[in-house]
Amino acid sequence: MIKKSRKVRDYKKLTKALPTDRYLNPKSVHIHLQNNRCKTYDLHVKEGDHVKLGQVIGVRHGGFFEQNIHSTISGTIGKTSKKVHRSGRKVDCIEIKNDFKETYHESVVDRTDAQIEKLTQEDMVDILKEKSLVGLGGSGFPTYIKLATKDPIDTVVVNAVECEPYLSSDYRLILEHPERVVKGLQYIMQALDVQKGIIAIKSSKDPLYEVLTQVLKVRFPEMNVKVAKLGNHYPQGWEIEVFRHALNIDIPHGVLPTKYGVIGFNVSTTVGVYDAIKHNLPVTKRHFTLTGDAIKFPQNYRIKVGTPVKDLIEKSEGYKKDIDEMVVVMGGPMMGNATLDDDIIVSKTTTSVIVLENKEYKEEQCVRCGSCVYSCPARIQPQQIMQAYKRKDKEQIEELEAYKCVECGLCAYVCTSKIHVTDYIRKAKKLIG
Repeated sequence: MIKKSRKVRDYKKLTKALPTDRYLNPKSVHIHLQNNRCKTYDLHVKEGDHVKLGQVIGVRHGGFFEQNIHSTISGTIGKTSKKVHRSGRKVDCIEIKNDFKETYHESVVDRTDAQIEKLTQEDMVDILKEKSLVGLGGSGFPTYIKLATKDPIDTVVVNAVECEPYLSSDYRLILEHPERVVKGLQYIMQALDVQKGIIAIKSSKDPLYEVLTQVLKVRFPEMNVKVAKLGNHYPQGWEIEVFRHALNIDIPHGVLPTKYGVIGFNVSTTVGVYDAIKHNLPVTKRHFTLTGDAIKFPQNYRIKVGTPVKDLIEKSEGYKKDIDEMVVVMGGPMMGNATLDDDIIVSKTTTSVIVLENKEYKEEQCVRCGSCVYSCPARIQPQQIMQAYKRKDKEQIEELEAYKCVECGLCAYVCTSKIHVTDYIRKAKKLIG
């Protein structure tokens, strides 16, 4: 039976109605020294050193950029150890033991509105570079590089769709701090000399629409910003889908949106821009969803970057006792990475952890039903790419344009034979480099 779908079952109600719980004083944090884009690093501190909140303690080295590493609390440097990163790999982390004094580094000083009004694009790019702001929706791409574009921009789009099942941290962020979202957008529009902004949400999120439109009307009447209600299908949060439905623009694969006069930022990243420009503060906190059917009390948290997930599981009353074996998903269930290890540290780009009962599914033979093809938002041939990968046929994989896959997970979700099609395509992409 052909199973075409652009919708996935939603589990956001487990957490979205609850106020965000603040957990900002962990006994210690573990700061990632490596990530997907930066494999090497230099550490400027040693065990026993005292550091302040917002202090630069090292630098990561990427292929074409560097990232300062900041302390997210004040306290004493501990040991370096291996911890699970959101990519599923274990990477080096440095422990900082909390002194519970929340002493800010001398560089963390608010800018006045008058000072901010004088900032140029180059000024803001330098600030975001020094504060190491990256895409907080999970991409991790340096924000200063995106903001430094020389292409003329007509419209800035804030992506607040949050289309993954289970996740509701961005929803709570907007509901509880709408002015920070709008101010961050205002700073981006100033940097790029743009007069038009759009905040894109799902059409089902009426509370966000009401809050944002009211804040824009009352507090920011001078801004030309509208709240756009988009579709409820998955993956509506994919940037190409956002631009297609918010602006009626189809951007070809491999072409930068800036070539079409549009640029997009995740809503959490937009708030990060606000914190960096207004408070000269790196990302030390983030909204985070801990949920799943193996957790007793799913909850959204406001936490310090570097917080152990085990602390949050304990705060959520632990695991359900009738669960035999668990699988831990970092990120959304459709596009995240799974592990059986809960020794996970929340990085800047970790949006969520979902703990589910581990159920075994028997993979059956592909029956060529076409469900994956009909459901694919990138309009490629998942089943044929999978077969080409099994043959290790690089030429065929390239001809089938496997590189266009956004790894949304829909092909695996709709597969009538329970095949992990997305995983095969991911491997195929790696095979052709």
